[in-house]
Amino acid sequence: MWSCMVYNETDDSVDHQLCQDFGLVLSIFSLVYLVVCFPVGLCYNALLVVVNLSNKVSMTMPDVYFVNIAIAGLVLNVVAPVELLGPNFTKWPVWEYNNEIYITLLILFNISSLVIMYSTTLLSLDYYIERALPRTYMSSVYNTKHVCGFIWGGAVLTSFSSLLFYVCNHVSTKIIECSKMQNKEAADAIMMFIGYVVPAVAVFYAFVLILRIRKESTPLDQDSSRLDPSIHRLLLASVCVQFILWTPYYMTLLVHTLAGVQGNSPDGPRVTAYHFLRCVSELLAFSSSFAMPLMYRRMNKNFSHKLQRLLKRLQCGDEGCAHERSVVQQVVT
Repeated sequence: MWSCMVYNETDDSVDHQLCQDFGLVLSIFSLVYLVVCFPVGLCYNALLVVVNLSNKVSMTMPDVYFVNIAIAGLVLNVVAPVELLGPNFTKWPVWEYNNEIYITLLILFNISSLVIMYSTTLLSLDYYIERALPRTYMSSVYNTKHVCGFIWGGAVLTSFSSLLFYVCNHVSTKIIECSKMQNKEAADAIMMFIGYVVPAVAVFYAFVLILRIRKESTPLDQDSSRLDPSIHRLLLASVCVQFILWTPYYMTLLVHTLAGVQGNSPDGPRVTAYHFLRCVSELLAFSSSFAMPLMYRRMNKNFSHKLQRLLKRLQCGDEGCAHERSVVQQVVT
């Protein structure tokens, strides 16, 4: 809970004033996110999903991954208001929640983070495959849809291992099975390694391969079945944005893990500073659900055309638009 209970209420020290200032700054950041970023991110994530699913025929491999990321962003949009209006992020919480709700929010947050990071990672690897072997259909839309299903399943299973440590850290020590598992640092270490280190290494390897193949000009580069060149810019921007926004959060997990391993017990000011940085890093992580759909909307050339077709389809209803019926008649004749 964000409070300065480590200090006396009548304490006028610099540390107590710093704690109060941190709480005020964090409350302002949370309010700005909820007023600006949350509604925009919610609308654009939903729009990205609806537009692409309504144009399944024209979806490409990157579109499938970005839809997967947008669905994870919608999950973050559900978690964000509950978390940001709670006692951890504001000095004036709208509600209080118990350990069960805290665990649920943590599970959803971890699953979303894993889905986002691994979707970005596999997008990088599949982009390389598409560049190197464009006619093998190894990175086809059909295969990518199944891969995204495995991503969600893997994220749930991965979160379960760390979930055991989190749950046992919040329940009574009377439960024998949990008496030796009350170690939150172990859960943070699991998430740090699986959720950040592995994707970072895989993305680095994928980009080395992509840069190598881009230096080699071949006749296949003129193949019309290849992905649009703008996808490379979108891929590079999405990977950079994701790692910039998520790295601070995983660094706080690393700091907490190392502090637990060394057995250090930080004093009041350090605890306050760490909690503030941890909350700011979570705000940055929540911001990924706001930044990604906007970037996709801006850099994907086909999205506006898909959106226009969807709007025309909604206006014309089930009977279809006049120009679409004329095209069909011409094809028939």
